[in-house]
Amino acid sequence: MTRLMPNISNIEHHISHAVSHYWQTRKAQREKQKTRGITDAGLRSAATGGAQMDGFIHLFTKIIVGAGMDEKYVFRKRLLELPGFFRPTKEWDLTVIKDGRLIAAIESKSQVGPSFGNNFNNRTEEAMGSALDLWTAFREGAFKGGGQPFLGYFFMLEDCDASNHPVRVKEPHFKVFPEFVGASYMKRYELFCRKLVLERHYSAASFITSDSQSGPKGIYKEQAKDLSFSVFFRSLMSHIGAFI
Repeated sequence: MTRLMPNISNIEHHISHAVSHYWQTRKAQREKQKTRGITDAGLRSAATGGAQMDGFIHLFTKIIVGAGMDEKYVFRKRLLELPGFFRPTKEWDLTVIKDGRLIAAIESKSQVGPSFGNNFNNRTEEAMGSALDLWTAFREGAFKGGGQPFLGYFFMLEDCDASNHPVRVKEPHFKVFPEFVGASYMKRYELFCRKLVLERHYSAASFITSDSQSGPKGIYKEQAKDLSFSVFFRSLMSHIGAFI
């Protein structure tokens, strides 16, 4: 792997490449399953194939290695399990471990319709639970002390009518927080990613959207400046630099 690190001036090119890889891989997996006569419920056929997020994992790795970290300390695809407090282990999408210390752990997720409701709940509960589990394990000495690791959360959502449409909230007993009233699933994910960082569950979070028509060409959008990939990029790069 090249050690040339993506910079702010060309980071959009690298994200675009990862977005294109996501949609093209998803399409290839669906077509492969059709030729094999395998059917899954709805669009789950593509989701169960895995590998869609590999372009982003590759980008994270380039940033980490480009910042000066030896690639032998970066783990992806295998040896990704980290101890938890409430469960034995959790498999992250990428980890950086050097000299017996946890330097970073990154979770990379996506969601494509049509079942945004149930999947939103599953994604949020999973992300919050993973962070709670890791930080509690950290407090209890599971990672042999040292400074706090970088915990990153990256999310890409399909930009479509269903994700943009306002969603009603049920308030049978108490009022929900006002920012959720009439918020679409896209807005809910934006709020969620922002609050993950606000409450220090994650060191940084990035949220982008892309649609199935222009996505294969690498087209994507960033919904908020504080959740842009450049902010995530700078935070990760700065943290890694402290351990070189």
